[in-house]
Amino acid sequence: MNTFFYPAFLNIKDKNCVIIGGGRVAERKALNLLNCGAKVTIISPELTKRLKKEIQKGNIIHIDREYKENDLEGAFLVVAATSNKEINKKVAISAPFLVNVVDQPDLANFIVPSIVRRGALTIAISTSGISPAISKAIKNELNILYSKDFIKYLYFLSKFRKEIKNKLKDSKKRRQMLRYVACNYIFTILRKKGYTEAKKAVLRKLKEFSL
Repeated sequence: MNTFFYPAFLNIKDKNCVIIGGGRVAERKALNLLNCGAKVTIISPELTKRLKKEIQKGNIIHIDREYKENDLEGAFLVVAATSNKEINKKVAISAPFLVNVVDQPDLANFIVPSIVRRGALTIAISTSGISPAISKAIKNELNILYSKDFIKYLYFLSKFRKEIKNKLKDSKKRRQMLRYVACNYIFTILRKKGYTEAKKAVLRKLKEFSL
């Protein structure tokens, strides 16, 4: 029977995250964690060139040796990214909280989905470990579907929501306006004509509601 994972977005800013391994996969995991503000420690005698650069910059703490017991004390999140299945298994058993085991999801209590990022928009795709290839194919479709115009539009909305609240005191009109900014019509404009035209349409609608 397949395991169905519970989806969640974690706030790992300033959280201690430990990666066992220093290869290409560990590099990818480390960079993703750094992008989310985590405090990253890598335990490995070998490192990729990119990881060495990040360590030299002071972005990553490096422990230059093989994994040992008690290395995971105080870790909020752990990634076992070695090529040795036995070591990965030991890490999975010892992990105090969240553990991701590369290529061995049965040993982990969470998996990392394929991710599409568009500024504040994050879309996670998972097939519960059944087919990473399908996750990647869906990711490619979403990359096309949600262009960079969505980044600009979300940034605009982050400020525009306050304007809606200030100008529309009627709660019914306010709800209608908030639905309008996320309707299919606006999304179609974003995809076919771009951010500027979508913004114009939203501002016109706000003016109509304000009359």
